[in-house]
Amino acid sequence: MDQLIAWTILFFGILLPAAHVAFAPGGGGWKAEPGARCPFGPRLGWIIIVTLLPFAGWLMFVAARRRRRRTP
Repeated sequence: MDQLIAWTILFFGILLPAAHVAFAPGGGGWKAEPGARCPFGPRLGWIIIVTLLPFAGWLMFVAARRRRRRTP
């Protein structure tokens, strides 16, 4: 039972949110823009955040997409 719980947390808590960030439209580009100080693109940055803060990072990604979609 403990292994099942661990695999469930891994799958639903880390892998599915990371896959959603990787394939979601409007997540940004994979490469950093020219002149950017960060070497990661927006999409890769979100994947890193979702990996380090699994569920909270995914909620941040969803909230950021909603905010960006509302503003013209």
